[in-house]
Amino acid sequence: MATSIETRPATKILTDRINRIQVSATMAVVAEAAKLREGGADLVDFGAGEPHFPTPEHIKAAAIDAIQKNFSKYTAVPGTQELRKAIVVRHAADFRSEYEPEETIASTGGKHALFNAIQVLVDHGDEVILPVPYWVSFKDIIEYAGGRCVMVETDEAKNFRLTAQMVEDAVTPRTKAIILNSPNNPSGGVMTPDDLRSIVEFAHQRGIFVISDECYVYLNYTGERFSVGSITDAKEHLVIIGSLSKTYAMTGWRLGYALAPAPIVAAMNKLQGQQTSNPASIVQKAAVAALTGPQQCVDDMKADYIRLRDRIVGGLTAIPGITCTRPQGAFYAYPNISSFLGRGGMHSAGDVAKRLLHEAHVVTVPGEAFGSGEHIRISYATSEKEIDRGLDRMKKFFAAL
Repeated sequence: MATSIETRPATKILTDRINRIQVSATMAVVAEAAKLREGGADLVDFGAGEPHFPTPEHIKAAAIDAIQKNFSKYTAVPGTQELRKAIVVRHAADFRSEYEPEETIASTGGKHALFNAIQVLVDHGDEVILPVPYWVSFKDIIEYAGGRCVMVETDEAKNFRLTAQMVEDAVTPRTKAIILNSPNNPSGGVMTPDDLRSIVEFAHQRGIFVISDECYVYLNYTGERFSVGSITDAKEHLVIIGSLSKTYAMTGWRLGYALAPAPIVAAMNKLQGQQTSNPASIVQKAAVAALTGPQQCVDDMKADYIRLRDRIVGGLTAIPGITCTRPQGAFYAYPNISSFLGRGGMHSAGDVAKRLLHEAHVVTVPGEAFGSGEHIRISYATSEKEIDRGLDRMKKFFAAL
């Protein structure tokens, strides 16, 4: 006698939240370039978002010393008291901020700190104002949390300027946070202190959080280095994301931090305690050396970036059809290549970047990754020789279209 077997409804394997986000576009470029290198291609790499300098010697020495002294056990989840104190003291000295060690948390890179901050602040249906162009991970981290991105186009003709009025026009009753990133990745744009103050004060008055990604805050070429942390009367609604990666050429060390009101730090600490726990103990000792040691290395690297910036912008603007704003910080140029769209079968910045990679062997990142379809991002954190080689290849490529 045949028996009926109750079939179980098909269940999905992956969660909605993981399906809301995309693979990092910058990591995808790195992977594709790596495949070409393995095949013997001689590439000029303008894609990497990291300093070309080695980590300064005194920082490396501190890590070696930590290893020799067996400083290799777990620490408190938000980092050692020594490190947290070093973070707030350095920030206060450089930016006149007023934080206590209990108002900071060290994480495994600035991206980790940003992820945790958004996860504890942004709930399903909350809106987050995101200026365009934006760093590639902002959008996906917000959407992973269930938030909705409200895009605000910046003014390219004015070096991608963002004003308080532009932000105010995007605010709704569901606005929970505003993302700021100055100096900006990918455009290299730097917000004026007046614009930053206006936005922070406007947000504070309305109970809206400002999450300020200051990963490149020390690579500000305007001569007026500024952090929103100095706006102490708005501290209640500020979350500052910092990183040692770019400032001290420590990308692979993975040490970032957040400065925020104690209840937010406590929530981030709770979340991090269920993720990674503390940043690597040895890296924490290196970070203390970076923050408390000589700072001349920071100024020296910045001076070199300015020289490289001038070289690459001059070369890009000499290519007929390309325009490029003058980056005021970070180490990226963001040339506008829209005049070439529709030529040679290229209809997007992604098409341009792909052909530059495969035909000219120049690695760039397409603007779609940053919310704009008429640009490519070029990192000039490399040698003069590589900049010249890359510019020569790009000039020949675009001339042939």
